[in-house]
Amino acid sequence: MNNLPTGKQEMAIAALVEGSSIRSVERMAGIHRDTIMRLLVRVGDSCEKIMDSTMRGLTCRNVEVDEIWSFVGKKQRHVSLDDDPLKVGDFYTFVALDSDTKLIPAYRVGKRDLPTVQAFMDDLGSRLANRVQLSSDKLRAYVEAVETTFGRDIDYGQIVKSYEAEPKGPGRYSPPRVISALKQYIVGNPEWNKICTSHIENSNLLMRMQMRRLTRLTNAFSKKLENLKAAVSLHFAHYNFVRIHGTLRVTPAMEAGITDHIWSISDLITERG
Repeated sequence: MNNLPTGKQEMAIAALVEGSSIRSVERMAGIHRDTIMRLLVRVGDSCEKIMDSTMRGLTCRNVEVDEIWSFVGKKQRHVSLDDDPLKVGDFYTFVALDSDTKLIPAYRVGKRDLPTVQAFMDDLGSRLANRVQLSSDKLRAYVEAVETTFGRDIDYGQIVKSYEAEPKGPGRYSPPRVISALKQYIVGNPEWNKICTSHIENSNLLMRMQMRRLTRLTNAFSKKLENLKAAVSLHFAHYNFVRIHGTLRVTPAMEAGITDHIWSISDLITERG
């Protein structure tokens, strides 16, 4: 992999962040899939460092959080007693998004449990420089984690959506229709009209479109947890620093004042922005 030309590395990473699978990149770029995977893990680790070092002292005002499902190795219903539950089965990527700048300041891959949510909230809190308004869905762990991390130094509201029953027949794979959405005050004094998770839900859709391993009804799932974490880190670094947001016409990192220019794929590979 050390002998892989820079142009080939950039081609492979560019294809991965646009939603191509490892085997698709192998066919398009003529690079062995094992080499592509090692490249993904290396660049993903670099992107994690970039995100950790740059997402500090942020002045976000309105933050939305949500979680998106995926699995490693096998789905949860197929996990046996012989499997390590910390390495296989269902995993969730918890994501925070600043609805004003569209920046992703924090994320965490793990199980859908209180320890993961707490670690996610602690990480988010450590990156903020001011009081924020926070919005989430009704996941119970959010309430406890927010209280532990922020105490009363936050304005927090939840939006609780109810969905129709999953349809049967030809439309069963369509997203369920929302039949009601109720807002709730949790702590502080959140602005009613800003209790919202629409922006983070759009971000989740983008994740599924641009990470093949998160696409529903696919065989391109992660075989190892480190591969999932690397792909997630690559996606968010590319989203923040390289991808121009359609409504902003700049990258989220530029809108948030973290950088003054658009990064390139090469910058992500070399940790040079």
